[in-house]
Amino acid sequence: MTSLHILLLSILQGLTEFLPVSSSGHLILFSKFTTFPDQGLDLDVAVHVGSIMAVMIYFSEYIHEMIVGVLKTYCIPSFKNKGSKLFWLIVLGTIPAIIAGLALKTYGMEWLRNPKIIGWTMLGFGIVLYIADKVGMTIRKVDHLTALDAILIGLAQCLALIPGTSRSGITITMGRFLGMERREAAKFAMLLSIPTIAAAGLLVSYELYQQDNLGLIINAIDGVTYSFIASILAIYIIMWWLKKSTFLPFVIYRLFLGSFLILNSYGYIKF
Repeated sequence: MTSLHILLLSILQGLTEFLPVSSSGHLILFSKFTTFPDQGLDLDVAVHVGSIMAVMIYFSEYIHEMIVGVLKTYCIPSFKNKGSKLFWLIVLGTIPAIIAGLALKTYGMEWLRNPKIIGWTMLGFGIVLYIADKVGMTIRKVDHLTALDAILIGLAQCLALIPGTSRSGITITMGRFLGMERREAAKFAMLLSIPTIAAAGLLVSYELYQQDNLGLIINAIDGVTYSFIASILAIYIIMWWLKKSTFLPFVIYRLFLGSFLILNSYGYIKF
């Protein structure tokens, strides 16, 4: 892979990871509609790792609070301590995605990297996001979440294994259905990304180590670095936007892109 290819992919990943528009879908489409070859799942995961590093820095105060809370409760699940509660909510929300991810990896995921599938998920889940944002109340914060809420958001996150769904988009959607404020739903979605993507990153790192291919390792490191920078920018953009605005612009974008992909896949539009 060329340095330009890695740079463009990393920027695309970083800017779309925390916007409800599906970063994985955009990464797949990048190779479908350009002259660049498909980068494969390894680099996809590598640039996602750069994104969670950005989350960990942006939300470092919450991560510190979780560490202190867990240590104070001697790693015993407790919802009485604020930091401990947040930690265990994330654990509960992560378990379904890990199980679903391992199942999909066993049966293969390449068949999902299809513009037609991305088009339908982009369109369908864009409509669901619009409905959730319209009907959902805006009264609950992360502190108000229960164990059941975390599990429901975690189950929704499993759908993000289908490209085009958007991990942040589907978790925010469920959060809005549960009455969470927009910024709070986005915050929990970002924090929930840490263990899920970290687990995938560790798995891919081990696979790269086994391949003993220095070129692939260097490409992965470059991808992590570039996507980290772009992700920090994207986090500030989405959190600033949600101070006073809705998800409508992202819904409109999803509807247009999804419709285009569907029409193109069925031969009605040539590109």
